[in-house]
Amino acid sequence: MELGGLGERVLGFCHLNLSPSQFPRGFTFDCDDTNFPTEQLCFLGLISMIDPPRAAVPDAVGKCRSAGIKVIMVTGDHPITAKAIAKGVGIISEGNETVEDIAERLNIPLSQVNPRDAKACVVHGSDLKDMSNEYLDDLLRNHTEIVFARTSPQQKLIIVEGCQRQGAIVAGDG
Repeated sequence: MELGGLGERVLGFCHLNLSPSQFPRGFTFDCDDTNFPTEQLCFLGLISMIDPPRAAVPDAVGKCRSAGIKVIMVTGDHPITAKAIAKGVGIISEGNETVEDIAERLNIPLSQVNPRDAKACVVHGSDLKDMSNEYLDDLLRNHTEIVFARTSPQQKLIIVEGCQRQGAIVAGDG
């Protein structure tokens, strides 16, 4: 959490000997519909790395904002890392809070925070998967600063279509 909060990507490593009869060479591991053991693993350690944004990004974000362009971050990074990077480049402005920030500041459960009190939000791809078009449209309309984290290419398309439903012209860097 600490390293992710600094904008670093953190990978955890573990090992488990798998039966060759159950998991032959070429076995297709499925992370969505888990078809492999996830318990009794031996933790080996963590590696932390940083992939800093290009130096020109904060200025580009500022110029887009001053031109009236809404900047939304869509990434495969973990939400903690994505939020730190978004704050670092100005996608989430200083002083703007997410519901998690408000809950932490007030020392209350997340469920007691009104989402409309937060100007910024970080949406996990797994939450996006179960989100209705209406909820996504409401989120895009009512939050000025949005980060989508842990998103798949299919989810990126859902986000673009949501923006287009609101009449937005969508451009990206990737």
